[in-house]
Amino acid sequence: MTVTFHGTWTALVTPFVVGEIDEAALRALVDEQVAAGVDGVVPCGSTGESATLSHEEHERVIRIAIQEAKGRVKVMAGTGSNNTREACRLTRAAMEAGADGALLISPYYNKPTQHGHVEHYKAVAAAAPDLALVLYNIPGRTGMNMAPETIARLAEVKNIVGVKEASGSVDQWLAIRRLCGDDFALLAGDDAATLPIMSLGGHGVISVVTNLIPAKFKQMVDAAAAGDFRRAAAIQLEVLPLLQVLFLEVNPIPVKAAMAMMGKIRNELRLPLTTISEAPAARLREVLVQQGLLAGAAR
Repeated sequence: MTVTFHGTWTALVTPFVVGEIDEAALRALVDEQVAAGVDGVVPCGSTGESATLSHEEHERVIRIAIQEAKGRVKVMAGTGSNNTREACRLTRAAMEAGADGALLISPYYNKPTQHGHVEHYKAVAAAAPDLALVLYNIPGRTGMNMAPETIARLAEVKNIVGVKEASGSVDQWLAIRRLCGDDFALLAGDDAATLPIMSLGGHGVISVVTNLIPAKFKQMVDAAAAGDFRRAAAIQLEVLPLLQVLFLEVNPIPVKAAMAMMGKIRNELRLPLTTISEAPAARLREVLVQQGLLAGAAR
């Protein structure tokens, strides 16, 4: 499969209003990302609170993103689950809705073996054979790390084309590059790891911070892709305080708070997530002012 997933991808938040999906706000967010020139958007990832969306809502958010993107940017739909049948169904639905690809978190809570990971992903790939799939390795949330050798086995599957890597392990990144080759997309799963991963031959990022600064972060990714690591490092260092405050509490609590402060969405999350607490909120606002992201703030 020739589809490639390189560059800057935004893990979209799911905006809510009085507990329901705020469709108008979601469409505006997609349009903002298109205008900023990102390479793609990712609805229904963990940043999009996929774990608290019903199946109907999950499919609706993906359809809205595809409709609003209108082919101007690619859409990689989050369709992962710890239930293989559910992951197959959601991935088929994304394929039928016209998504360009799907992002599948490795099964969480179940703690499958490495062989179980292989069989899980092979089943999903067979259920949606015409859709490009990206693995998502984030052991901090799932409780299990997908070994580089496991990822390499899955890279042999025709429609598995990349991995979003959030293990935080340089050894793992290097092993994936060595075992899977340059045609297999290696995407950073942590904003702060973007430049390090790209310096080792990675291909881009699926980002949280681009909900706030899509154009600037894309400049950094593009500079790194062009081999201009000095410029890329300068940008990453400039925005580092923002990257840090977005994880003062569990994602997406801080990024939603920031977007609400900036007037993009309402500051609503679904339980068990709650809105940001007082001290982190104060620090978040301070950094937004420093970064020139609030109205009237001077840099």
